[in-house]
Amino acid sequence: MKYPISNSNGKVLSPEGIRSGYIAVLAAAAVLYIASCAPGPVWQDSGLIQYRIWHNDIEGQLGLALSHPLFYMIGIAAKYVRLGEFGYRVNVANALISAFAVANLFLFLALWLRKALPAVVGAVSLGLSHTFWQHAAMPEVYNLSMALLFLELIILLQYARSERAGGLYGLAFVNGLATANHMFASIPLACYFVLVFVLLFRRRIRIKTILVMAFFWIIAAAPYEYLIIKDIFARGDFRATMSSAAFGEGYMDNVLNVSLSGRIVKENLMWIALNFPTPNILLGFVGISFAYAACRKRWFANIILSLSVLFLLFAFRYTVVDRYAFFIPFYCMFSILIGAGTAKIVSRGRDKAPGRLILSLCLLSVPVYIIAPKAASRLNVMTRPRQVPYRNDYSYFLRPWKTGYRGTEKFSAETFEAVDRGALVFADTTTAPPLLYAQEVKGKRADVKIISSIGSTSNSPELTLETADRLLREEAIYVVSPLKGYCPEILLNRCTFERAGVVYRAKPK
Repeated sequence: MKYPISNSNGKVLSPEGIRSGYIAVLAAAAVLYIASCAPGPVWQDSGLIQYRIWHNDIEGQLGLALSHPLFYMIGIAAKYVRLGEFGYRVNVANALISAFAVANLFLFLALWLRKALPAVVGAVSLGLSHTFWQHAAMPEVYNLSMALLFLELIILLQYARSERAGGLYGLAFVNGLATANHMFASIPLACYFVLVFVLLFRRRIRIKTILVMAFFWIIAAAPYEYLIIKDIFARGDFRATMSSAAFGEGYMDNVLNVSLSGRIVKENLMWIALNFPTPNILLGFVGISFAYAACRKRWFANIILSLSVLFLLFAFRYTVVDRYAFFIPFYCMFSILIGAGTAKIVSRGRDKAPGRLILSLCLLSVPVYIIAPKAASRLNVMTRPRQVPYRNDYSYFLRPWKTGYRGTEKFSAETFEAVDRGALVFADTTTAPPLLYAQEVKGKRADVKIISSIGSTSNSPELTLETADRLLREEAIYVVSPLKGYCPEILLNRCTFERAGVVYRAKPK
């Protein structure tokens, strides 16, 4: 049975209604994300993104798979829009990209189901989900991938209805752009490969169609291909370059991991529950059956469900520290299923109460995020070896918004006040970005040398076994944290540490 595609009043959602809805969702998401984005420099990977954009660096130092050139090209363009502080401009650019992703999800569901309410529920479910919202409030590469993924699905939907080859060309082009941003794109690309060869086997397309698709994909993925070719010539090792392009430097075991522990399973389920903390999560399972009922082409539903499963499996057994972010593609697909489940519920009758209840439940995630830090703190679920100055880990990670957060700037200011003239400050990957930002973007304490594995002040000395003793005699050396994993081993073995504000002075034993 094919379910009717109509809005809650029984009328087919018109193109004008879809267009108006898209603009409204885009505007609402943009206002939300701009209002909740960080006002300036940020910690950790997001801070590294700001640092790379400041240096017009589209390649990075962590391997080709972590280069994400498309995002950095957009960020570099935003850098030259003279509206507000540099860091804020980069943050706002990502907020707008994220709003574009949410609007694209609405458009996909509206075109597919032709119902306003399910499209709004799906968009709100994703837009207010913890990790997507958090990565809209700080500069991160993931939400751009999701904006492009939804665009791929929109094009694929149109192809399923028209079977025009131009749809496949557009699909290849957008997936090429997505590949130039993140290797997430390889998972839908694998699904498209299967689809294309099934269509070829059934004589629905010709070899020429595949060749033209390949041409458009190569053109769109050019920024990433440029980095790969450049690395081949620089490294002279094709195999090593391909490994870097697929996994980054040192992440192959994480990407290919197939083992799970009870702790990882528990944490993963907690992250999923945090992103869909309302009874609406059940609608995702309802939407699985409706996906087939609402599709004219069974292969389209197969792709939707295959992407959902593949994205979940990839993230679930991934073992990097910040793996919670790699669930974002699954959250996107599950939001589609929540929209489909909503369509099934509201199609059963003309009573508007169930639809209004579902939409109201979407908004419950906001109060959940308000109370989550205090509840998690009481349960002591986030145990870390050190506390970053001016950052409460519970509120910083469990509340997705970063409105008015100035902890990084307070940390940088206090660090520069505490250290001697000409000091060397060794920082870890979390705390180095705001220090480098304050020094390079705001011109603070040019005499101080910030040294880290992700970036250092120019002309900084190298800390080695040969230079360590001399530097300890001749220089004032500070570390942000005197703990293993956050401080150079050479200093841990040679020094005692004396508190100096938010940093520590290293003194030879």
